[in-house]
Amino acid sequence: MTAASSTKTTAGAVRRALRADAQPERARTNAWFFKTGRGEYGEHDKFIGVANPDMRRVAREYRDLPLEEIESLLHSPWHEERQTALFILTLQFARAGRRTRREIYRFYLANTAWINNWDLVDCSAYKILGPYLADKPAAVLTRLARSKNLWERRLAIVATLAFIVERRFEQTLKLAVILLHDEHDLLHKAVGWMLREVGKQDRRELRNFLDTHAGQMPRTMLRYAIEKFPDKERRKYLSR
Repeated sequence: MTAASSTKTTAGAVRRALRADAQPERARTNAWFFKTGRGEYGEHDKFIGVANPDMRRVAREYRDLPLEEIESLLHSPWHEERQTALFILTLQFARAGRRTRREIYRFYLANTAWINNWDLVDCSAYKILGPYLADKPAAVLTRLARSKNLWERRLAIVATLAFIVERRFEQTLKLAVILLHDEHDLLHKAVGWMLREVGKQDRRELRNFLDTHAGQMPRTMLRYAIEKFPDKERRKYLSR
């Protein structure tokens, strides 16, 4: 390996590339937006201020990063390093064969402690967990949905987007029932989002679910789920 090519295979090179795009003002804005204050869901998260398109560009440039270097980035206290690690991982998963996909899937599950904000979950769960489990038993999603960890619960429901686009709704609806009484607003939004996606594919399936459960659903979850309904039908469900 030449010196030039070796620079493409280190976490340090990715860190330097990200810092070249860092913006202090964006870092301050992101720290507020992702709720890093004391007692908030993103407490202790840290930002250097890199925009999403720049992280994706860096991920494409370093898409062949070895897994141990990806792990180094994923274990970083800096949000953008973790997110870029996940962008790289999804790129690798998309073009991997069966054996490598299994390795990435296992790596992903072993590192859920560092997939610890909603955007990190949302950019990766349906691109790794969902596709891997598409032709396999999905009991791991039920386990994650019952986790005490907020982000693991969100991982479970967002992963099912990969099933929804294939018009397979059973797993999403099952997890929605498990998460129906979750106390966290970020779960209400995620479940409502997935239910809305079910409705985009099959409005009748969503109506059947709502006819049984709308009266028990948190308001935010219900509003997200019925966002695409006609006004009259939205009012009907909200009145419950």
